[in-house]
Amino acid sequence: MLKGYAGKVLRVDLTTQKSSVEPLKQREVELLLGGRGIAAKYYHDEIGPKVDALSSENKIIFMTGPLTGTALVSTTKFQLSTKSPETRMYLCSNCGGDFGPQLKKAGFDGIIVEGKAKKLTWLSLKDGTLEFHDAAAWKGFTSTRTLEEMRAAFGETKAGAIAIGPAGERLVRIAYINVDERAFGRGGPGAVMGSKNLKGIIVKGSSEIEVADPDKVAAIRKAAVADLKTSRANHTKFGTPQYIEVLNTLGCLPTHNFQTATFEGTDKIDAHAMKERYFEKNYACYRCTVACGKMCVVKDGPYAGARARPEFETVGLFGPNCGVSDFGAIVKANQLCDEFGIDTMSAGNAVALTMELYEKGLITKVDTMGIDARFGNPEALIGIIGLIAERKGIGDLLAEGMYGVKRVKPEWRRYILDVKGMPFAAYDPRGFTGNALTNGTSNRGACHNVGGWTIRAELQSGKYDRYALEGKAALVKGAQDSRAYVDSIGMCTVVRGAFSFSENPTGEVMEAVTGHPFTPKLMEIAQRIYCMERVILNREGIRRKDDLMPDRITKEAIASGPTKGRTLTAEQYDFMLDDYYKLRGWDADGVVTEETRKRWGLTELLG
Repeated sequence: MLKGYAGKVLRVDLTTQKSSVEPLKQREVELLLGGRGIAAKYYHDEIGPKVDALSSENKIIFMTGPLTGTALVSTTKFQLSTKSPETRMYLCSNCGGDFGPQLKKAGFDGIIVEGKAKKLTWLSLKDGTLEFHDAAAWKGFTSTRTLEEMRAAFGETKAGAIAIGPAGERLVRIAYINVDERAFGRGGPGAVMGSKNLKGIIVKGSSEIEVADPDKVAAIRKAAVADLKTSRANHTKFGTPQYIEVLNTLGCLPTHNFQTATFEGTDKIDAHAMKERYFEKNYACYRCTVACGKMCVVKDGPYAGARARPEFETVGLFGPNCGVSDFGAIVKANQLCDEFGIDTMSAGNAVALTMELYEKGLITKVDTMGIDARFGNPEALIGIIGLIAERKGIGDLLAEGMYGVKRVKPEWRRYILDVKGMPFAAYDPRGFTGNALTNGTSNRGACHNVGGWTIRAELQSGKYDRYALEGKAALVKGAQDSRAYVDSIGMCTVVRGAFSFSENPTGEVMEAVTGHPFTPKLMEIAQRIYCMERVILNREGIRRKDDLMPDRITKEAIASGPTKGRTLTAEQYDFMLDDYYKLRGWDADGVVTEETRKRWGLTELLG
């Protein structure tokens, strides 16, 4: 096996409480790197299209990459793959924290969890020893408390740990997995753990990860640290909330459930307000010098004592999209989601939808359990999150995700912003057209990461006309491909520029770690991964109709602000989608052609 890899995968059967170890296949590593690529291959081989996400037949695949846990900067990332309870299809998710590095140091590139435990269970892994433990006494515990209990019982404070909260136990389909106080947030993987009676996993490893050229790795790290001090200074100072002001100024910040795209109260919730009134300290993931996480605490008012690390997406979707200008309420809502174990992005969309339905008279206080669910009401934001977590009132329907809501209430489709069951991130694509393709063609449903983050290119670089249609397919495809390989190597995307991990990757990082000439092949590997994921989606029934924009984007104009009157018609979107499919080598219905399968070696790889 190449350097940088442990060469082994741990398979855990919760039904029988047995485990086995299997080798990581070097040929697959050379074709798919690790992380997201290898996890998708396991998914393809082991999770069929008819498997129900909440059945014992579903599996959770955790997979590291070759850089995970090495001495480079922010080698914190690892991947999850499972059938999504929220979207009912393939899900990939990326997360930081200590769990991935500790798993690699324990001697494993990945863990595959299958079956269902008879009772609530937690797992501990120390180096090569796996143990099953009774978690019945922890039933109903918050995700954060569960992490604390596992660490205390395990006796290793510096271990990596993952856990679910009560929302996952109740099979809330937007439940997340808390990873060392980071999260596998999107798609509801916490409900998969809940369906398996798996409360948490903790891992500690003591082995060193071998690299091909330790001296070269050390030199690369030193140069990257120097680069990041200036290139990511704003991330260190403000974190991701720095984009609130930018998006609002350009008229792209979703407001009142995407009815408009400019929010008047932004000065109360932007990065400057955060730093001046709520900031406590920076938070850094494993071996990261950027420390972009911003721990915030509410010092006074009705939410005094609330503590959380709100990211841009959380602020945007709990704030402007719900009409809330109280940053303290946003912190409190974020904290509640962490405790219940709920994805803040899907929750923010669910709350905004509820508020619009309430204001339009389509639901009443009977549905909201007495909550006055008006836009701008911070108590409504907090209260509706509680209803979702506890499956009470309208919260029981919202807990089924937007896919479930549309199935029960098809007449509400016009108010729902999602693609393939995944709600939008905090960007309005009517303000920059490439973002529509980002959402439409993402392999896990609407997503600004997997789908390709084009914000800087379209809105800040000056290289693109943000309203143009020409060239956006190539832009989005390039962003998606580069993200696919970065997700597979085990490094955070925030720092990748310091290592020349771009759409034209250069440098000697991969060679110094693995000893294999990966760098010239990274974009080729990325395209293989992206098309392989689309093959999985095609097998699960996904076609062009599933890549289209919701009605609000194509039929309703932005109501006010710098982008007032802007829309993206179905015809305009179709033009970009046709261009995108051609670049990908997919047919007009979004199906990967046999020629493209052969081009990327998928016929051989997938059988």
